[in-house]
Amino acid sequence: ANFVLMAVQLGRGNWRKALYYLLPASAYLLGTVISEFLPKHINRRKIVRWDTAFVAFEMAWIFALGFVPDDAPPQICQVAVNFIASMQFNTFRQAKKIPMATTFCTNHVRQVGSNLVKWLRSGNKEARGKMFAHLLMIGLFVAGAVASTFLCGYLGGKTIWCAEILLAIVFFALLRADLGEEHDKLDVVPHGH
Repeated sequence: ANFVLMAVQLGRGNWRKALYYLLPASAYLLGTVISEFLPKHINRRKIVRWDTAFVAFEMAWIFALGFVPDDAPPQICQVAVNFIASMQFNTFRQAKKIPMATTFCTNHVRQVGSNLVKWLRSGNKEARGKMFAHLLMIGLFVAGAVASTFLCGYLGGKTIWCAEILLAIVFFALLRADLGEEHDKLDVVPHGH
């Protein structure tokens, strides 16, 4: 979307507004580079996996964003969210061995259509399962957006802290696995990487 908006501004001759979109795009690029570089160094320490360390970092980042005043320019949060979203997208590439984009819905819509056709053509149960997994991701994304919008009416920008509940559940599940039953797999590269 950033490049589309930049192109629109370029087409209108609004050079300054167009240049702004390089900032969120650069934040996204930086998040991707960092999330490609750090896992090897984190995993080498054999304490926790990168995924676990990243969720802890994401929790701290989200917590800090909750302190941004509601009347601050929205670009502050946009750039910060682009950065963390790119790291999340690059770190968590699949769920239950199904390629997933955890921060975007567009690919899920494509996957629903693709797997629906595979299922209808051949009765492929795996395709049906993937289709429903992607439908679930879309449903959860929409539910989260609806709940966040509702809560914003009461909590304003502090609503972002509600994400900490879900992130804490994920963090402690990953941490338990890293320190327990999956401790011998700390150096295993996740599927999709």
